[in-house]
Amino acid sequence: GMHWCLNLVCREAGHGAGVLVRAIEPTDGLDRMRQRRQVEDVRLLCSGPGRVGQALGITRALDGLSLEAPPFELWSAPPGLAVACGPRIGISRAAEVPWRFGLAGSPYLSRPMRA
Repeated sequence: GMHWCLNLVCREAGHGAGVLVRAIEPTDGLDRMRQRRQVEDVRLLCSGPGRVGQALGITRALDGLSLEAPPFELWSAPPGLAVACGPRIGISRAAEVPWRFGLAGSPYLSRPMRA
């Protein structure tokens, strides 16, 4: 591939517990993200796995680092967020499995969630 992607692994390798971050809502560091991506529209900065990696400056240097230590910072979601669930995209096997999650109605997704 052309870009590094952000995958979060929640268990030991080989146990199927990885999550590909396909999109984020960019809120901080917008100027730096725009510089890295050469895009002005905030909706296009992080709407796709390659775009997320490029906007955040993901490189091999981050591979294997813990999410519980810098440069990462995890926050709890505010209560009451509506999470949508649907079939995965961009794959050919088990595409119908509802393992795609996103903020309902988010304009920052690469593709809207199917109802």
